[in-house]
Amino acid sequence: MIRIKKRWEIPESEVTPEPLYRRRREFMQAAGTIGGAMLLNPWAAAQAALQIDDYQRGVVTLDEELTEEADATSYNNFYEFGTDKEDPKRNSKRFKTDDWTIEVSGECAKPGTYDFEALMKPFPIEERIYRLRCVEAWSMVIPWLGVPLGSILAGFKPTSKAKYVAFRTLYDPVRMPGQQRSVLNWPYREGLTIAEAMHPLTIMSVGMYGKTIPNQNGAPIRLVVPWKYGFKSIKSIVGIEFTETQPQTSWNMAAPSEYGFYSNVNPEVDHPRWSQKRERRIGEIFKRDTLMFNGYAEEVAELYDDLDLTVNF
Repeated sequence: MIRIKKRWEIPESEVTPEPLYRRRREFMQAAGTIGGAMLLNPWAAAQAALQIDDYQRGVVTLDEELTEEADATSYNNFYEFGTDKEDPKRNSKRFKTDDWTIEVSGECAKPGTYDFEALMKPFPIEERIYRLRCVEAWSMVIPWLGVPLGSILAGFKPTSKAKYVAFRTLYDPVRMPGQQRSVLNWPYREGLTIAEAMHPLTIMSVGMYGKTIPNQNGAPIRLVVPWKYGFKSIKSIVGIEFTETQPQTSWNMAAPSEYGFYSNVNPEVDHPRWSQKRERRIGEIFKRDTLMFNGYAEEVAELYDDLDLTVNF
């Protein structure tokens, strides 16, 4: 079998790694090979022992300048802590993530409430860096630390009925004061198809810039789906559910004509109230052209071969 190197992948020997992300979330390397075959049968390998390969040891990168850490951690959308871009950093300072648990339910053989520490303990302690273009409050390029979502999900042994994966954020209006306002129908919810969830560019992140992920960016664990608009990358996850039917998602429930389930970055599909053909990279004055799938078309376009993206937006 000939393995073709991805355009965004380089070996560790060719980069200077970020400082090793230590203790509590030192599970940066999840074992597992997630290939194109799994897009056809996403759970084909769920029952098999996962193996580490060179891809999993590699560093995912882009030849683009990183967003300044100060910008990426101070200009955020995280409505649980306020609707202004500066609110999350200011209002999340006392947010504690000790004794964090994640409830796993639905169409899987291993449902239950998992301690965050115990859940991640089996993964080898090894650094993994993803330098990804993403859409947060603005367009950014961030060095995330994390593991492929698919490697984590396979451990729960989803059944053949699992067609989607639903996620839920913590609901605690005392600890998350933004939830005291009915801006959205709390708790925040998101979802992916199985194929999207198993794609190797879909990650669970626990760090950025070589450090533990800050509260305002989704501590202690968040989703990162770089080819979608930022609201799909749900933060502070406490619930994962495998479903047979498409799950409800927060912004789609709030404004279905404006926010679809898929929410792929697509310059050809305008938001009803503004064009999405151009975007602004944080720290820059002038706008740039928006790239289809946020620049990851080569990697993810095949996921949507059978969909009309103007209808399934």
